[in-house]
Amino acid sequence: MTTATAENSSPLKQWCAWLPIAISGFLLILVLRYVAVHGVAGDADEGTEAHLFQLLMPIQLAVVAYFALTWLPRAPRPTLVVLALQVAAATLVLGAVYWIDHLPLAG
Repeated sequence: MTTATAENSSPLKQWCAWLPIAISGFLLILVLRYVAVHGVAGDADEGTEAHLFQLLMPIQLAVVAYFALTWLPRAPRPTLVVLALQVAAATLVLGAVYWIDHLPLAG
């Protein structure tokens, strides 16, 4: 009986729906922390933030793929809404990293 309720529950209540958004939030905080500590100047040595980014983005992609494969057949419309949120959160982080790497330095 628990499997029937688990299958009928909303995709919004699943861990795989919110974990990618939480990872993006964490990475965005790391980007903001990096800018606050080091400024926007590029650094030849990759720090902890860069390594965490490189580790967490593939994990985030795997969780998004798991969520899509699991929930799209069950509840397509709510799943697409959550996928849009996940993609928007990841795009925000990627945009912030791109901005830091490609910002013209003043002076």
